[in-house]
Amino acid sequence: MTDQTIVGALLLGILEGLTEFIPVSSTGHILLAGHFLGFESTGKAFEVLIQLGAILAILSVYAARLWQMLIDLPRDPATRRFVIGILIAFLPAAVIGVLAYKIIKTVFFETPLLICVMLILGGFVLLWVDRRATKPRYHDITKFPLSMYLGIGLFQCLSMIPGTSRSGATIVGGLLMGADKRSAAEFSFFLAMPTMTGAFAYDLYKNYDLLTAADVKIIAIGFIAAFFAALMVVRWLLGYVSRRGYALFGWWRLLVGSIGLIALLVWG
Repeated sequence: MTDQTIVGALLLGILEGLTEFIPVSSTGHILLAGHFLGFESTGKAFEVLIQLGAILAILSVYAARLWQMLIDLPRDPATRRFVIGILIAFLPAAVIGVLAYKIIKTVFFETPLLICVMLILGGFVLLWVDRRATKPRYHDITKFPLSMYLGIGLFQCLSMIPGTSRSGATIVGGLLMGADKRSAAEFSFFLAMPTMTGAFAYDLYKNYDLLTAADVKIIAIGFIAAFFAALMVVRWLLGYVSRRGYALFGWWRLLVGSIGLIALLVWG
């Protein structure tokens, strides 16, 4: 394991943490950055497994609320309904993720041009949705209709294509179905917990026999970096989108996608 590999893992881990919960596609960012840095990981496992660092960050931020939900679950119908809603939203991505795993990892993850195109398209969609002059109908994530949880879960499936963004797809889905900007982002946080944990477990299962001690070390570096970077973003994001919306992230996607396209044309 070279110093260059260590630095690459550290930079990509920070990038993962900074972008995981904002609607810009963390996977798209780290795959593009890894492409231009010449960073290679066994079975593209690094790019998925370091997401657990971001998940632990959000678990730590929501620890008190999650513990209270666990206590209330046996006796509170509203809590049970919300947990069922999260599971309903998680199910479509779980099924499609398993069925399409091979094409995701061997085709989508290996096509930088596709990632750039999806970043740009997603940027336009995010700007359009952010500017829609509609009055939100839902402000509390625990009171979304069950059909809305399912709809957001179906939107999440779009993020199987890197560059789309898991958080971006779920936030856009929530906004289109009547959630306000804060609750759309907050539900994306909660849905990330089972989705990303499941992705981590399944990818580890598929690649466990291929990983070497060196792979484990660089994954650990990326994991720790992602944890601390994500911790800062989670604490900041809800307040920001409540005041400013999502336009900044739409413009960022257009910028990164365009720079990526130009770089691919110049350097390949």
